[in-house]
Amino acid sequence: MAEYTLNTSEIKDFAKQLRAGDRVLLSGTVYTSRDAAHKRIKSLIDSGKELPYDLSGAVIYYAGPTPTPEGLAIGSCGPTTSGRMDKFAPEFLDLGLSAMIGKGPRTSEVCEAIVRNNAVYFCAVGGAGALASKCIVNCEVIAFDDLGCESVKKLEFKSFPLIVAIDCNGGNLFEAGE
Repeated sequence: MAEYTLNTSEIKDFAKQLRAGDRVLLSGTVYTSRDAAHKRIKSLIDSGKELPYDLSGAVIYYAGPTPTPEGLAIGSCGPTTSGRMDKFAPEFLDLGLSAMIGKGPRTSEVCEAIVRNNAVYFCAVGGAGALASKCIVNCEVIAFDDLGCESVKKLEFKSFPLIVAIDCNGGNLFEAGE
């Protein structure tokens, strides 16, 4: 297993080198999106309307941060179970999404889309949202404010610790570990 320090802008170019089990300290722009936001983004795609952010090259963190305490960039921000977004992920990947961050296994359709699109699925440590929030230096709501914690937020990561769970070469920690 290797260790890397990457910026989100490098993921597409670096994806083929990443292997399931590698550790990554990720910095750069990441967008939060969960169930409700995914449904709205899908509706925008279907109607040909402008998206809140460009999916091409983007990284989505399946998270719904808690309210931000005074003096901090964000509240607790741990990963959400990724499987709830699996019905949307293949299309988002086909539209250029470079990576997803969450927890738990993915369907075979998502795994195939990761390989097909030279993307990557990272896992973050569940249950450590308060600790994870220390690696987020900025948070801005950019869409669907009415969804509260599920609104789309633009985050800036600084050395956010992740593990490559599914790589674009077909490696899958969830299958290898069984």
